[in-house]
Amino acid sequence: QVQLVESGGGLVQAGGSLRLSCAASGRTFSSYRMGWFRQPPGKEREFVAGISRSGSSTYYGDSVKGRFTISRDNAKNTVYLQMNSLKPGDTAVYYCEAGARFYGNTYSPTGYDYWGQGTQVTVSS
Repeated sequence: QVQLVESGGGLVQAGGSLRLSCAASGRTFSSYRMGWFRQPPGKEREFVAGISRSGSSTYYGDSVKGRFTISRDNAKNTVYLQMNSLKPGDTAVYYCEAGARFYGNTYSPTGYDYWGQGTQVTVSS
């Protein structure tokens, strides 16, 4: 079992930046694949970024490539999402998710086993 707590969301103007953090507690953090998903108002949850257990491999959704960067610090039990050049279309609740299974679909919520409560990101035009 792992508990995930996201932070760092807020209101930002288009073109601005935010850094989200997700602090994990419980089992060894480095044993989890980690991902960020987001859910815009009235829409389904969508993949934003994923990172392997060691941090050596990263994956991004097409809409955020080149603007967002996922990273992790296994010593601090934390995964980050640096978001630059934000657009109004990035407005959503952002969720941190953890995958305990060795293999799982990185790009789908079904590939993860735990998630946090979410943090709101609002980008104004």
